[in-house]
Amino acid sequence: MTSQDKLKVPGGRSKTDPVPGRLAALRARMAETGCEAALILSPENRRYFSGFLAQDTGLTESSGALLVTADRRVLLTDSRYTTQALREAPLFETVTYKASLPQGLKSLGRFAKELWFEAELVTVELLGRLEEALPGVKLDRLPFSPGEFRVVKTEDELRLVRRAVAITEEALGLLWGELEPGVPEGWAAFFLETKFRELGGDGPAFPSIVAAGANAALPHAEPGRKKIGKSECVVIDIGARYRGYCSDMTRTYMPEKPSGWQKEIYSTVREAQLLALEVLKAGVTGAQADAAARDHITARGYGEYFGHSLGHGVGLMIHEEPRLSPRSLEPLPAGALVTVEPGIYLPGKGGVRLEELALITENGCQILNKDDHFYSYGD
Repeated sequence: MTSQDKLKVPGGRSKTDPVPGRLAALRARMAETGCEAALILSPENRRYFSGFLAQDTGLTESSGALLVTADRRVLLTDSRYTTQALREAPLFETVTYKASLPQGLKSLGRFAKELWFEAELVTVELLGRLEEALPGVKLDRLPFSPGEFRVVKTEDELRLVRRAVAITEEALGLLWGELEPGVPEGWAAFFLETKFRELGGDGPAFPSIVAAGANAALPHAEPGRKKIGKSECVVIDIGARYRGYCSDMTRTYMPEKPSGWQKEIYSTVREAQLLALEVLKAGVTGAQADAAARDHITARGYGEYFGHSLGHGVGLMIHEEPRLSPRSLEPLPAGALVTVEPGIYLPGKGGVRLEELALITENGCQILNKDDHFYSYGD
C-alpha cells in the first residue's frame, strides 16, 4: 500500500482510502464497454469515486465534475470549491474553470475522441454547450450506470447507515411522547428534523413526511398546518443523514381506538411486509420480493390501493439501485441495502405504510431497524 492509499481522519487515525479501488473498478468497466472517457456529474458518484464531498443545489447548479480516462483523473470545479477539492480529492488533478464546465473541459486539450456522460444529469442546454466547446469529440451517454458500483455496501458504509438509522429512531422515540390529537403535522416534522441535527446527524435525508387522516392516503404528502384528529392514522416517513449516508423508515401512528377498517389495513400491510422480508435473500429478484407483499395485499382486496413499488436501495442517495418492483428482474446481491415498505392508501379516508431497512445476505436479510413500534390486531 502506498502513502497515497492512506486517508487521514480526525483523531490522528488512518484508514484505507477506498477511492483507488473504486477508480480501478470504474476503469475496468469502462474498458469492458469501450468507454474512452467518462464524465461523472452526480454529487453522489463524484463523492464515491473521488472523495469530493460538495453537494449540488439543483440540476443546473453544479459544484463540479470528474473526468476519468485510462491515464487521467481530473476534478473540474470553480473557485468556490478549489480548496475543498484539493483537500478532499488528492488523487485527482484539480482544474478550476472560470466560465463553465464545458470551457474547463476545453482547456484540457484533446483528451479523448469520445466523451461519455451520465445522461440523466445532462440538460439540453449543457449538451449544446459541450458540443460547442468540444468540436470533433463524439458525445454519448454512458453504456452503464456509475451507480451500479454503489449497490453492494462495504462495512464502513454500513456503519454510517446504521448510525443514521439510530439517529432516526432516537428522534422518533422522542416524538412518540409528544404525538397526540391536536398536534400539527408541520410541527411534528420540524421536531424530528431538529432532533436529527441535535443528535449528530447532517439533517434529514429527505423532506420528512407526517401525514394525518385523509393526508395519509397520499404516499408523498407534505406536512402542513393540519392537526392530528382524534380518530386518525398518521403516516410518519422519515430518515436522518449521517456523514452523507441516508436512512429511511416509516411507522404509522394509530388512534387510541382504531376503527375496523384501520385495523384491517394495518394488519394487512404488516403481514405483507413480513412476507416480503421472509422472501428476501441474495439471488431473489426485486420482482419476487414485490410480489410476496403485493399478492397478499391483493388477496385481501386492496391491490388497487398499493400503487408504488415495494422498495428501493438506500445509501448516498435516498433512492438508488437496486429496486424492489414488478420490473426488477435482476437477482439481488448480498450486501445490497433496500427498504421494504408496503402500503395501503384509501382516498379520502387515510392510509398505512410500514417501512424497514434490510441488508441482503446470502441466506436471508438483516433488518437494520431496532424500533419495534408496531401494533398487533387479530382477526
